[in-house]
Amino acid sequence: MVDTTGSGRQPGAGGAGTGVAAALRGPLSGRTAWARNLEAPLRDFMRTETGSAAVLLVGAIAALVWANVGDGGYERVWHTALSIRIGGSGLTQDLRHWVNDGLMAVFFFVVGLEARREFDLGELRDRRRLLLPLAAGLSGMVVPVVIYLAIRGPAPAGGWGTAMSTDTAFALGMLALVGRRFPDSLRAFILTVAVVDDLVALVVIAVVLTTSVHATPLLIGLGVFAIIVAARGAGVRNGGVYALLAVIAWVAFLKSGVDPIVVGLATGLVTIAYPAARADLERATDLFRVFREQPSSELQQSARAGLRSAISPNERFQALFHPFAGYVVVPLFALANAGFAIDGSFLRHAYTSAITLGILAAYLIGKPIGISAGTWLVTRCSRGSIRPPVGWASVIGGGAVAGIGFTVSLLIATLAFHGEALREAKLGVLTTLVAAPVVSWLVIRFTARLPRRLRLRALVGEAEAIVDLAVPVNDERDHIRGPHDAAVTLLEYGDLECPFCGQAETVLRDLLADFGDLRYVWRHLPLNDVHPHAQLAAEASEAAGTLGRFWEMHELMLSHQGDLTLRAILGYAQELELDMEAFREALRKRKGSGHIAQDVESADLSGVSGTPTFFINGHRHQEAYDLPTLTRAVRLARARVALAQ
Repeated sequence: MVDTTGSGRQPGAGGAGTGVAAALRGPLSGRTAWARNLEAPLRDFMRTETGSAAVLLVGAIAALVWANVGDGGYERVWHTALSIRIGGSGLTQDLRHWVNDGLMAVFFFVVGLEARREFDLGELRDRRRLLLPLAAGLSGMVVPVVIYLAIRGPAPAGGWGTAMSTDTAFALGMLALVGRRFPDSLRAFILTVAVVDDLVALVVIAVVLTTSVHATPLLIGLGVFAIIVAARGAGVRNGGVYALLAVIAWVAFLKSGVDPIVVGLATGLVTIAYPAARADLERATDLFRVFREQPSSELQQSARAGLRSAISPNERFQALFHPFAGYVVVPLFALANAGFAIDGSFLRHAYTSAITLGILAAYLIGKPIGISAGTWLVTRCSRGSIRPPVGWASVIGGGAVAGIGFTVSLLIATLAFHGEALREAKLGVLTTLVAAPVVSWLVIRFTARLPRRLRLRALVGEAEAIVDLAVPVNDERDHIRGPHDAAVTLLEYGDLECPFCGQAETVLRDLLADFGDLRYVWRHLPLNDVHPHAQLAAEASEAAGTLGRFWEMHELMLSHQGDLTLRAILGYAQELELDMEAFREALRKRKGSGHIAQDVESADLSGVSGTPTFFINGHRHQEAYDLPTLTRAVRLARARVALAQ
């Protein structure tokens, strides 16, 4: 079985002092960068979703307990009115609606941010790949609705919406728990499917479940949103401006009768993500250095603005809002909406009712069938040119775990149902929290019984991974360890003074010893603005390379990163018994500078801004670089190569 899960955090900022010391004490995941690492990776999103899923479950259980003890205090609390007034105008809603309409807009904003990040930086930057999750998402909603209507019938209007929407937080969290043997690319696929799901669900809420629409506030809301888009295009970076505009748009949509949470998702989707440019990172370093030399309020503001401009708004807003959405907003939503009275007679009745059975069948049967059918249809119509990023067992297992309906389903249920019908709908939705992961686990167990090659094909699939490495490995110029005809190539952009690169070196040696069909490539990326001896060390390794001892000098300097002065480097050369006259001549004439400059240029073309950064068969490695994680990644790459033969 191929285990493709990862562990550890994506490398973050580092370089000196306590930050480096802390990183070196933790998992092998640190990275030195000019200012900060370029990604807001899916892995960090997944970690928050996994943790928030547990908190969300606690909130749901607490709501059920609260609703079934006492004398109706649960409903009294959530029906408490809360008003916000400015002068003679204002808003009045009960606490439940403030959570559902207000705080949930923040949750959908975060979902929109991550979807946009995948669109700009992730797998979906290949626009052809967008068609697959779109089709899977739509089919994964239509099929469940058809099944629900076949069991329940058409009444009440809009009630079918309860049976179609995947809960993003729970689905991704449960996928991380029960789907550890699925490839990591399945998570990005299911995330995109869930975003399509949310978009369509919000359209259903806005169109089907909105009883009346007031044109004037709606036009105001659309106009304000147009201003937000225009401000993005004009390069406005002040978050306070966007917060004010978003609040105005939210109020306008609320006054119009259209559910205002659509503002959150739409705002997230237009918040661009981009990698940090090397020039911006170097400028941020220079600004901080000036502030360090002459600390003043003016220079502090300048340094702060430089750091902010180096990171995309998408990443900054995710870091700001994601923990709040995952650990506060969604659990509060569960607490406000999941509670209802339960007793034995109700359970016996509800589990035979058309509403509960329709919801369960829609999610547990309709979701995996719908997502798999939509994926198959695109693959078939494209004649295989567009394939799922994983095998069909992974698609089915991911579709099964997508059969968890909670957040949007409960939101629609509270709008479409009342009384006993609402209780039945809530029971059906809450049951999917347990039943859908069980179905996904059964898919895993069945797949595990298949012969090895068939199992690999079912899990990994045959789709080619996106090649992120702009300049392919060149056997004539690149520094390579291992067989040149190896099935898997692990390439590192590194800095000989970077402590994280030194930390990774031991892991790489063990990895090369474990895999006979792995070749390792080193490319220079000296971070001269944070490591004063990095360029000299790189040129020294190239000088040793002209004498046939590149790797020996490379390893020696990585093991003595605290002393890379010219005097020390000359001592290392003597220790290796190099021709000192030739070595000094190569250093003096800077014979390796051209090679290093080409490596740095190739790093820029590949969007690399920090060290170490790894590529496996040309695909950027987004995980930590501890031995188990790199081993899984290499095994997955080797499996893909074997399946392609």
